[in-house]
Amino acid sequence: MNKGIQKSHWKWLLFISAAIVFVLIMVYSNKLIKNIAQEERQRVEIWAGAISYKAQIVNETEAFFNSIRVEESNNAKILARAIRKVTAASFDEDITFYTDIISMNTSVPLIVAEPNGNITAAVNVPDTVAEMKNVDQLGEAIADYDSVILPYYGRHFVKVYYQEDPVYVDLHSVIDNLIQSFFQETVINSASVPVIITDSTRQTVIAAGNLDTNLLKNPLGLKQELKRMNDENNPIELDLIDIGKCFVYYENSPVLRKLRIFPYIELGFLLVFIIIAYLLFSTQRRSEQNRVWVGMSKETAHQLGTPISSLMAWTELLREMPIDQSIPTEIGKDVHRLETIAQRFSKIGSAPVLEPTDLVVVIDEFSQYLQSRISSMVKIHFNPPEASSIIIPLNRYLFEWVIENLCKNSVDAMDGKGVINIDILEEKNKVYVDISDTGKGIPAKMQKRIFSPGYTSKSRGWGLGLTLARRIINEYHKGKLFVKSSVIDHGTVMRIQLRKD
Repeated sequence: MNKGIQKSHWKWLLFISAAIVFVLIMVYSNKLIKNIAQEERQRVEIWAGAISYKAQIVNETEAFFNSIRVEESNNAKILARAIRKVTAASFDEDITFYTDIISMNTSVPLIVAEPNGNITAAVNVPDTVAEMKNVDQLGEAIADYDSVILPYYGRHFVKVYYQEDPVYVDLHSVIDNLIQSFFQETVINSASVPVIITDSTRQTVIAAGNLDTNLLKNPLGLKQELKRMNDENNPIELDLIDIGKCFVYYENSPVLRKLRIFPYIELGFLLVFIIIAYLLFSTQRRSEQNRVWVGMSKETAHQLGTPISSLMAWTELLREMPIDQSIPTEIGKDVHRLETIAQRFSKIGSAPVLEPTDLVVVIDEFSQYLQSRISSMVKIHFNPPEASSIIIPLNRYLFEWVIENLCKNSVDAMDGKGVINIDILEEKNKVYVDISDTGKGIPAKMQKRIFSPGYTSKSRGWGLGLTLARRIINEYHKGKLFVKSSVIDHGTVMRIQLRKD
């Protein structure tokens, strides 16, 4: 089974599981928020209905007090006419009806004064007023009274001062306070609803509450706020006595607006948590893999040490025997190769030493060595650059490992028959090594996955070769290893990018 694909399937399974969890959380949260929002909306609707009902009560109360005011004014006028009738009546005229009207007055304040201002009678007035002898002593208090002049006995007359019933005055003060209380309760509401009350022009603010007062000072900002409120809720139209038509604009409470964005905030926190958890898990898994690889590599190098030493001794014995000396020479090369491999394994996990090395010589020697040890049906062509040498910081043992791994992958891709070309391209600060083959190519969707640990297209393999090759180039040599191009059934070009300094 392809380990890379298997791991990818696990990732997709985890992603789908997380997506399902997110959907369930969002559905539940939205349902909960929707219920809370509905309750909040009902509170706002109840508040809006209460505002209309209170306005109706204020209007009816004001209308009632107005009727009382008219009635009190009529009573005062009737009383004044009765007094005038009494003073103008003849001696034989029956004025009992009028005197009864005057005597039945127990509410309208009256002050009767002679032309010189001397007070002759005062009823239903405060004691401080009743004690006064002349109207001039009343000062500003007399300004609150209306007056009529009643002539009698020719050119003689008296002046009658009268005032509205104190009970009505107190009631009128109550209705004024009721209107002010109405506005205060409207703008400072228990539902914490932002409110703006305007006049009939919708431009002058009568009262406002639960919003930024600086907004009301800016005409443009006020206009935009009223439009926003109007789009959210239809304004409540009221018609108040002494004020006229006015409009109550309101919007949803801040709590309701915050509840609407809460699921997205919750989702954001969950995503951040999942991403952090995934990164920590991946880092820990990668670190654990590295420790396993390092331990396995060092143990492999240690186990190879003894047979390599033994082979080196046997090679020396073969050199002393009367046989074809090419045999021990080739065996010696392979033993040296094994020693190089052991050194590679022993250096995994520790920072490699980069030394100035001729890249052209390394690739030329290694390609010749590799050519004699692969199928004769595969030809390796090294195309050296114009420059006879390119000196760069390099760890020869690890770099040869990369070249060997890429070439062997090419041999497998060509099924043991084809051509491998190695080209070197030089720039000002960079060197490119292109390894191309005539194999079956790599599908575009797999070109990045081939470097993942565990990915392999072979029935028997660990899927670590390209992963280690990329690590050697990217991390140790600060370069890049990637698929430059690949065409199905035509071949692949792998590029190694290295720095000159």
